[in-house]
Amino acid sequence: MAEFVTVGRADEIAEGEAKAFPVNGQEIAVSRVSGALYGFSDICTHRQCNLSLGGEIEGTSITCECHGSTFDMTTGAVLEGPATEPVATFPVREENGELLIEA
Repeated sequence: MAEFVTVGRADEIAEGEAKAFPVNGQEIAVSRVSGALYGFSDICTHRQCNLSLGGEIEGTSITCECHGSTFDMTTGAVLEGPATEPVATFPVREENGELLIEA
């Protein structure tokens, strides 16, 4: 059963940015958009580039800088290829200034 894991301080995630954290052997990115936190796999399903490193966030989508695949950070769905597989998403919450990811 998945449980929430503290990965850092919530203020590490600036508005409109993403940062990756290692959780249970995987890299999970967290972004903040309009104050809401979104957790998703940091690894693009097209060519395994890191989404948080140079990925461009627009609204609740993130575009991989490597080949331009765009994913919906709320659902993981592919919005624009070349990727054809979605990224996994993860519940994220903020508690007492701490950032927690369920994985």
